[in-house]
Amino acid sequence: MITVENLQKEYKLVKRDPGLKGAVKSLFHRQYETKKAVKGVDFTIGQGETVGYIGANGAGKSTTIKMLTGILTPSAGKVTVNGLVPYENRQENALSIGAVFGQRTQLFWDIPVRESFNLLKHIYEIPDQEFAETVSMFTEVLNLEPLLGVPVRQLSLGQKMRCELAAAFLHRPKVVYLDEPTIGLDIAVKVRIRKFIKEMNKIWGTTVLLTTHDMQDIEEICDRIIIIDEGRILYDGGLEEIKVQFGQKRVIHFDLPELDSPFILPAPLLGMAEVLPASEGETKVSLSFDHERVKSSFVISEMMNRYDIQDLTIADPKIESIVEELYNRREQGGTYEQVLANS
Repeated sequence: MITVENLQKEYKLVKRDPGLKGAVKSLFHRQYETKKAVKGVDFTIGQGETVGYIGANGAGKSTTIKMLTGILTPSAGKVTVNGLVPYENRQENALSIGAVFGQRTQLFWDIPVRESFNLLKHIYEIPDQEFAETVSMFTEVLNLEPLLGVPVRQLSLGQKMRCELAAAFLHRPKVVYLDEPTIGLDIAVKVRIRKFIKEMNKIWGTTVLLTTHDMQDIEEICDRIIIIDEGRILYDGGLEEIKVQFGQKRVIHFDLPELDSPFILPAPLLGMAEVLPASEGETKVSLSFDHERVKSSFVISEMMNRYDIQDLTIADPKIESIVEELYNRREQGGTYEQVLANS
């Protein structure tokens, strides 16, 4: 569905000295510097895949998405979406994609949501029966009934985002780009939005490319992630595979309600396990360790020999901690090849 080959994007930025003197000087003798936002990105995404495209601010995520949607023209490389070159076939490409860009709205500000949907129906030339079925489905899944008669400017952030998602999927696009769709939302709205995205992917086989800083979105929606850093791909693979490949850390939470004195790590675990910070009054002690160096059974055995344990929980590594570890290695390890080779 999406093919990207050696995709690059460069910007020319004007260099200017500060103050009025610098402004006048730049009128006659302009100096430029080139910023490379995307540096030779390669990936393919199949029909129906749900892919998380993640990275730090300024890593090149939004620039890549804008090239995929046809908003920007690449400086070099090739990109096709559903067989089309987006920036050469902008209108045809726009008919087969949907997009939600954070706080930017595609709804019409001063008219009720229902009227916005009707306008989008005519823009995308959606048949009457299909439109009625789709709106009915979205109204139920996203609980839109109380919002349809309300002008968009009067909606809360969470209400507006639910309507934005409905608008993006309204014409049943083959590909949907979601750029920070849950930013600033409360837990209940996030849960509803995640459920909606998964259902649309299941019902229509919609290909979803999701960028977000909320790793819970990635864990619940995506089967695959692409990590970009400084304009280059750092990792491209399955969600479970990255946990196996990079998630050496394990955490065990021990419930010690009878602990009267400060917790002391058993001597055999010194240098092997780390005590994680706990909240004041917390009866649980959490130990983090590298499961390739020490087995969970050994950690549990040593803790049970020393303390009266009421309960314990073994936690799998979270994708958030793995991504943080990858970026830490990138900062310390130099090249991308070194980071991946040392993992």
